[in-house]
Amino acid sequence: MKLRFAGMTVSLTLGITAAVVVACGVAAYIYSAHYFKSTLEIEQTNALAEGELIHTALEHAMLNNDRAEIAQMIERFGKQARVEQLILLDHDGVPRYSSAPLGHGEDFRIASPTCQACHRDPADRRESSRVIETRGGAILRTVLPIRNREECTRCHNPAQRINGVLILDYSAEEVRAGMTSDLRWMVAGTGALTFFIVGAIFIVIRVSVLRRLLRLETTARLVSQGDLNRRVPVEGSDTLAWLGREFNMMADSMAGLLGEVSAQRERLETVINSIDDGIVVLDPERRIIAANDAYLRRTGRERNQVVGCHCYQLGIGSCDLPDCPTLAYLKTGTQQVRICEHRGGNGTVAWEEIHVSPIQNANGKTTHVVEVWRDISERRAAEANLAESHRLASLGVLSSGFSHELNTPLGTVLTCIEGILRESSANRETAPDQAKIHDNASIAREQLLRCRSITQQFLRLSRGQRHAGTIVDLREAIEAAQRLVSPTARAHSVQILVHPIETSLNVRAGEAELQDLLINLLLNAVQASKPGSQVEVEVRAGSDLRVRIRDQGCGIGQDYLKKIFEPFFSMREGGTGLGLFLSLNAVRNWGGDILVESAPGKGSTFEVVLPAILPEPVREVRA
Repeated sequence: MKLRFAGMTVSLTLGITAAVVVACGVAAYIYSAHYFKSTLEIEQTNALAEGELIHTALEHAMLNNDRAEIAQMIERFGKQARVEQLILLDHDGVPRYSSAPLGHGEDFRIASPTCQACHRDPADRRESSRVIETRGGAILRTVLPIRNREECTRCHNPAQRINGVLILDYSAEEVRAGMTSDLRWMVAGTGALTFFIVGAIFIVIRVSVLRRLLRLETTARLVSQGDLNRRVPVEGSDTLAWLGREFNMMADSMAGLLGEVSAQRERLETVINSIDDGIVVLDPERRIIAANDAYLRRTGRERNQVVGCHCYQLGIGSCDLPDCPTLAYLKTGTQQVRICEHRGGNGTVAWEEIHVSPIQNANGKTTHVVEVWRDISERRAAEANLAESHRLASLGVLSSGFSHELNTPLGTVLTCIEGILRESSANRETAPDQAKIHDNASIAREQLLRCRSITQQFLRLSRGQRHAGTIVDLREAIEAAQRLVSPTARAHSVQILVHPIETSLNVRAGEAELQDLLINLLLNAVQASKPGSQVEVEVRAGSDLRVRIRDQGCGIGQDYLKKIFEPFFSMREGGTGLGLFLSLNAVRNWGGDILVESAPGKGSTFEVVLPAILPEPVREVRA
């Protein structure tokens, strides 16, 4: 700031100095020219007067025809101060008398250059005295003609008008030296005056103008930095004082407008922040101009971290759509709607609907774009539940008829199998083949009971009933499922590896349904595995029990992971698509869930989560 005003001071000073110097120089030039002219006129007048005196004195000697006296007078007058030379010419221009020896080749004829200095002008414009340049330097020459009077006709021809010419030469160098000395003093005085004027103007500008402009500039800078209460001190009634008052009025008006704008902005922000939907305003370069609290919460960032950044720079959780609706609007000019899946940092999944609308100016040009992010997770869940209800209703009608029709033949077959078991049990000691028949019948009875459990599950599903379940030993259920799936595993050259399991792990579930669930998961893992690989079964105990079944198969793509629990969806040729659907419904009825981790080529891991049954504390019995 000081440098800026210093530069302004220097500029004004240089400008004023140049103006004063030019003005003084012009004035000095005009004055010196006038002074030289007036001085020369004075010298010419003096020379002419002196020449007239000499002329008069010489005429008296000429009338007496005293040539000796004439010569003496010429010599005496020629020795006076400043007189360079005194010459008397005859009628033909021939020097008759001279106070000093004539120069070599000096010519006083009319055609000579020295004489032409006067004779080239008309007679009415010729001056008696004039400065001329000679070989010896500049001289002031005064020429006085000696006219032919009646008294002179005794010696001169009466027909001629001029008998001769008297030439009086003064040295012009002395005149010029005096004028030069005077001019030097005048220039020195003018310079001193100029310096004084410039200094006075500088002080006046510094005190009366720059100091007040500095205060005005300081106030303007502080106001621009946010100090809206700062005002310019006003003194006097000149232009700068008027400018200060106008600036203060402008600052008052601006402070009022900014206060009103701030109040309007606060009200608008309050309204926008009260909306549950995320709202963000973008410019055409997708730079964030404003955002409400709901949008900041979904991005997990502070306002100062969001405003001013490009939306695509915020990363996952803010703008991770492959098809950006704002870009689509800027290209097409039509409003855009998108539905996307948003995953939070804690693993939660939410569905959001994005609406893009423009903000246009008076010319219809889009200046900003508004994105509205609306959480539609509940709506999608309701739509999914409604669709699932429709599917379940259809499945219920089908399963009700299927279970009703299947229970009758299953009951008949079960009665026969139990009869075979009774007969084989009575004769197994006498007939060795009866033991094998008894074992096969036991397996058949077990599978028939499983089929009846499945039909009962379908009937409960169709009626909307829940099975509270009983206390089941988890290790026994896993061992039974392993035993039933082992033949299929051997056929596929797949090994089932069950890690050691504690004996006190119990869950509340349907025993048959839990066994069906484990069989389905093991069969799916075996059928997805490559020959020579293995399927691992691991149980982890904690606040809940987690049964992890991990295979080394082909894995499941992300697009199919969302559909594997839907009814009638199967990735295996010939599959019904009901195993995982029934298993998930059963586990959720018991208060648990089924989690899946899978990637193509890296195998799959199904994790069954069930609430653990904590052992009751042993009460001490006191005698």
